[in-house]
Amino acid sequence: MAKAPALRKAEPPVPNRERPDEPTPYSASKDELIEFYKQMLLIRRFEEKAGQLYGLGLIGGFCHLYIGQEAVAVGLQSALTPVDSVITGYRDHGHMLLCGIPPQDVMAELTGRAAGISKGKGGSMHMFSVEHKFYGGHGIVGAQVSLGTGLGFSHKYKGDGGVCLAYFGDGAANQGQVYESFNMAELWKLPVIYVIENNQYAMGTSVNRASAEDQLYRRGESFRIPGIQVDGMDVLACRGAAEEALAWVRAGKGPIILEMKTYRYRGHSMSDPAKYRSREEVQAVRDKSDPIEHVKKLLEEQGVTESDLKGVEQEIRKIVNEAADFAEQTPEPDAAELYTDVLVEKY
Repeated sequence: MAKAPALRKAEPPVPNRERPDEPTPYSASKDELIEFYKQMLLIRRFEEKAGQLYGLGLIGGFCHLYIGQEAVAVGLQSALTPVDSVITGYRDHGHMLLCGIPPQDVMAELTGRAAGISKGKGGSMHMFSVEHKFYGGHGIVGAQVSLGTGLGFSHKYKGDGGVCLAYFGDGAANQGQVYESFNMAELWKLPVIYVIENNQYAMGTSVNRASAEDQLYRRGESFRIPGIQVDGMDVLACRGAAEEALAWVRAGKGPIILEMKTYRYRGHSMSDPAKYRSREEVQAVRDKSDPIEHVKKLLEEQGVTESDLKGVEQEIRKIVNEAADFAEQTPEPDAAELYTDVLVEKY
């Protein structure tokens, strides 16, 4: 009788696998801090205005706001180069603005106007701009992870030195295609930074109730993809993590995961009353960890006055109000647009 093969006993994780260094907060100059402040404030005021327009019935369909999470996108995307690409899910307005898409083009898309970045046919959840290296805006949960892996493959195939920043949420982290993508990305050492924006609630369910492993930065371990957990409410911590992740990926070491611990102040979408958490919980985060207030304090320590910050506020409000006015006044698409962009017409 043949001898049964010896069973291999469970072994502890191998500790000698190369890992990225622990990131340190970015040391920003006064001018850089002001720019971070402006960008976060632009996203905050833009999203507040979008919420108002939704309430007035000028924005249809779904509308997912980024209020509270501004430090993540600002910190990460401030480290990108023009050749890098960005892809995300349906909470996408802030990422688009940071890719250089004009606020009026984004707002016009939200209101379904012909001047919108997707000609009024994408709306809140499906905006797109190849020109700005922004590849969506995707309504299918987790779909952008596989597409972002494809963008990483494109960067490597072309040899353009680019990196894909692929955002997804704590809910999407449980999707099957995410792990198929991880496997391929590590096998081929693709230049992808997988960014898990862990805002603590997948729609209306706490991450602790929805995920058996709620330390999401560990999700790539079985694929040998290292992960780093980052304070997503601190823009300097986010930028520092971006620097470390980009250095890892650009060195040809393959993908990396950044779990950004952040928090959304509003419901999952505008139609969500958010009864699964208390007002006190949300207010406590606002009081202790608001990303914009944090940078405001840092600026005040550097001698920036309240008057200076009021000037920034006025400047941002003017930009947002003009974008909203444009979005309300510009015409809707011609009916013939229903038949365009259905198929790729150039190969």
